[in-house]
Amino acid sequence: MPELPEVEVARRALVRWLGGRKVIAAHADAKARTFRGSRVKDFEAIRGGLVNAERRGKYLLLTFEGGRGCVVHLGMTGKLVRRGATVDEPYSKARLLLDDRSVIHFRDPRRFGRIEPMPAGALLQAKAVQALGPDWLVDAPSVAQIKQWLGKSKRPIKVVLMDQGLLAGLGNIHAAEALFRARLHPGKSAAELSDDEWSRLHDGVCAALRYALEHEDGDEIRYVEEPGADNPFLIYGRAGEPCPTCRTTVETLDQGGRTTHFCPKCQAPRAGAAPKTAAKSAPKRQPSRKPKRRSKAT
Repeated sequence: MPELPEVEVARRALVRWLGGRKVIAAHADAKARTFRGSRVKDFEAIRGGLVNAERRGKYLLLTFEGGRGCVVHLGMTGKLVRRGATVDEPYSKARLLLDDRSVIHFRDPRRFGRIEPMPAGALLQAKAVQALGPDWLVDAPSVAQIKQWLGKSKRPIKVVLMDQGLLAGLGNIHAAEALFRARLHPGKSAAELSDDEWSRLHDGVCAALRYALEHEDGDEIRYVEEPGADNPFLIYGRAGEPCPTCRTTVETLDQGGRTTHFCPKCQAPRAGAAPKTAAKSAPKRQPSRKPKRRSKAT
C-alpha cells in the first residue's frame, strides 16, 4: 500500500509531467468506484495547467487553473503513470490528456483508490484531509513534538505510528522499518518509551523515509508486492530470513489487523516486559504424508 514516500514520489512526478504543460481534456470511467461520493463530470471539467500539488499524509491535493482541484488517494495498489496517447493502459480509471498528446493515467487494479474533485479552495477542508494529524515530512516534527503527540497512548508504538490522526504518512511498511532502525520492539507501549527511545524513534522514522525516497528514484512507483519486484527494505517482508544486523531469524506479530516484521534480538523488549501479542516465526513446511489406507470392516 502506498505510504508517504510513494505518494511523495507521485507528487513530484506530477510536477515534472505537468510543468509547462496544459490539460486539454479529462476522462473517467463513468461507473468507476474511484469517484464514489463524487461526480465524474466535475473531474472531466479540469483544464489548464497545474497550479499546485501538495501532499498531506497519503493524500495528494491538486489545484488546476480555473479554480478546480481534486483530492487523490492511491488506495492499495493505485499509481499515476504517464503514457503516449496511443498506449492502452490496463486498469486505467481516469485520464488527463496533455497538450503534448501524452496521457496521465490513474491506474488502479484493485479499485481501492479514490479521486474527489472539488473547488480548489475546499481542498484543505475536505473531510479526509481534516482528519489528518501533522505530516512527518511537511511539518518535520521534533523529538519533543512526537513525544507530546504520541506519548500519551498506551497502545503498542507500531499501532500508534500508523494512526493518521496523530501523525500522518506512515503505514505498515515504513513504521516497521523505522522501529527496526530505532531498535524498538513494536509491541512496546508508546507511554513507556524513554527520552532516549523517543530520540531513536525520531531518527529511525527520518532515516526510513529518507531511504525510501532515495530508492524510489523514477517516475513510476513500484510496489514490493508486484510480481518481479525486489524487496529493498531491511525488515519488512523478510519473515524467516536472517536479520541484516545480527542474523537472528526475523519474526512477525499481528497488530491491528496487519503483520509486523521485527528482529527478536535487535528489537528485544525490556527485560520483564513481554509484548502483549505473541510473536510468530515463519511457518515451516511440513513433509507431505500419504494418508493411511483404512482397512475395510469385516
